[in-house]
Amino acid sequence: MSFRALVTHKGADGKIASAIAELDEAELPEGNVLVGIDWAGFNYKDGMALSGIGGLVREYPHIGGVDFAGRVIESTDERYHPGQPVVLTGWRVGEWHWGGFATRARVNADWLVPLPKEISTRDAMVLGTAGLTAMLAVNRLKSEDIKPSGGDILVTGAGGGVGSMAVLLLARLGYKVHAMTGRADLAEDLKALGATEVVGREVLAPSDKKLLATRWAGAVDSVGGAPLGELLKQIHAGGCVAAVGLAAGDAWDASVIPFILRGVTLAGIDSVMQPFEARMAAWDRLSTLFGFGVYERMVREVGLADLPDVSKDILAGKVRGRVIVSPKR
Repeated sequence: MSFRALVTHKGADGKIASAIAELDEAELPEGNVLVGIDWAGFNYKDGMALSGIGGLVREYPHIGGVDFAGRVIESTDERYHPGQPVVLTGWRVGEWHWGGFATRARVNADWLVPLPKEISTRDAMVLGTAGLTAMLAVNRLKSEDIKPSGGDILVTGAGGGVGSMAVLLLARLGYKVHAMTGRADLAEDLKALGATEVVGREVLAPSDKKLLATRWAGAVDSVGGAPLGELLKQIHAGGCVAAVGLAAGDAWDASVIPFILRGVTLAGIDSVMQPFEARMAAWDRLSTLFGFGVYERMVREVGLADLPDVSKDILAGKVRGRVIVSPKR
């Protein structure tokens, strides 16, 4: 049986190009579960993969898409049965293994998570890797005893998928959230998600000082780079920063001062290789905590043919919220 996919090729000249094609199901990589894909998400990593940036893709031709949701078609693993709704995020799918920009995928059963009954496959991709990551980051702040009464929380890159979802989740848990974005036109949207204040990137402007006046009890940081270094200087004593991304780079001029004089914690959040139990707990929490109706204003639906242009937008920081992909379009 054939299936529809956006296939990415690397030419002899090293140039990367993608085009929609009909492939035979026999061409799918190895795996013990065959999934019919209803929706995929579009993430920063997807933009990198479709543009040939960062060496994420090992072999071509390739089908990208680091997350998807759909229903099981066939399974040789007793945990899954035909018709069962499932979601997949991480595990290098869409990088080392063919991913969700197709109407079918064959994957390892260990990579899947059964969808909670409260979440549709579309809901699952509204959340996707971004929602899972945001939930893990919020859980980490809570585990570090960062309480709503302890002070304001900063979310950097608040206009993107992880950032905007972190704003919503934190607000619904009673935190006062400062949403940082370089796009002033998103202020109304972010306040609708629950942000008490929307701030510009200037709050993390470069400084030669090792410490600055404390401003936030904690933070979810999706930009990394130099702004992360400035953020650590402004975290309350005993506070925590959950680091989830590197849109501004992967390095900064670090100092141990915030750690040894204020006891600040820098917590890395890895959503790619999370164990099954942690994924299930996060999805179950999202099924009851997340406000899909509130977030819908931040969702854009596209088809496979739109993805090369969307990849340019997301790498340029022009995507707001979540882009979800219907592989049948």
